[in-house]
Amino acid sequence: QVQLVESGGGLVQAGGSLRLSCAASGRTFSSYTMGWFRQAPGKEREFVAAISGRGGSTYYADSVKGRFAISRDNAKNTVYPQMNSLKPDDTAVYSCAAATLWLVTTSRQYAYWGQGTQVTVSS
Repeated sequence: QVQLVESGGGLVQAGGSLRLSCAASGRTFSSYTMGWFRQAPGKEREFVAAISGRGGSTYYADSVKGRFAISRDNAKNTVYPQMNSLKPDDTAVYSCAAATLWLVTTSRQYAYWGQGTQVTVSS
């Protein structure tokens, strides 16, 4: 079992930056691909970014490529998406998730989920 807790969400102006965190329980954190998804009101959940277990590989949705950067600290069991040049369209609930495979971009392939944190970008 892996338990995930997100933090760092909030309100930011367009063009600003925000760094989220996802803290995981368990001793095998480095064996999991960590992904981030987001869901805006009235829209389906969408993939944002993922990072491999040891952090050597990353993958981004086209909508955030060049603006977001995902990293992880396995010693702290934490994964961080750094979100820059934020746009109002980035407003959503952001959730982290853990998967045993790489490269996975669909939510059904992730076994464990956090509760989500709200990010609101004002224009």
